[in-house]
Amino acid sequence: MKSFDLHRMALDKVPLDFLGEVALRSLYTFILVFLFLKITGRRGVRQMSLFEVLIILTLGSAAGDVAFYDDVPMLPVLVVFITLAALYRLVMWLMSRSEKLEDLLEGKPVIVVEEGELAWERLQSENMTEFEFFMELRLGGVEQLGQVRLAIMETNGQISIYYYPDDDVKAGLVILPSSCVSRFTTVPEAADYACVRCSAIFHFNAREHQLCPRCTNPEWSKASTAKRVT
Repeated sequence: MKSFDLHRMALDKVPLDFLGEVALRSLYTFILVFLFLKITGRRGVRQMSLFEVLIILTLGSAAGDVAFYDDVPMLPVLVVFITLAALYRLVMWLMSRSEKLEDLLEGKPVIVVEEGELAWERLQSENMTEFEFFMELRLGGVEQLGQVRLAIMETNGQISIYYYPDDDVKAGLVILPSSCVSRFTTVPEAADYACVRCSAIFHFNAREHQLCPRCTNPEWSKASTAKRVT
């Protein structure tokens, strides 16, 4: 085999006119995917549940194969799309009548912040990290967790945030990027400090250092009482 053979790299063993067939196959799969999305509704990617993402991935695999493999017939792919559309409708109908099935396929909302403190144990049990949630909270205008009464990770991956009124804001962990926040293993002065991992708040005296009783993390940042800027 000759290296850097442009003809082999571009077409391999297929004839040039096969490119026209690829265009037709691509149009065919585009129409099938379009019709499927029209049937299932106009939901964005971030609004999709785990079950819906699985359906879309299966569709994408079928569509990709038929688009450019000359040995993949087109009619069986149509059957795949019809079957998945029927399965989707059936599962949606069953979930509307069974809360247990809905929880199994869609998942349950997860509380990630409760009364100004990260629900760290719950995140651990769900195999989630706090860093991605901090990013989402920052996008919601949150500077420190004491501003948040309740934050819920919905089944579609979005976060619903319920804020404290300004007068009720608590001391909390600053969730700005680490480059914007000083961290200490030995605190410089007496004050309230927040564990940078689990957000637990403790009062320390100057030059004191200890592991977090909640998560054994050694690093702390000074707790903030900043109110939201709206």
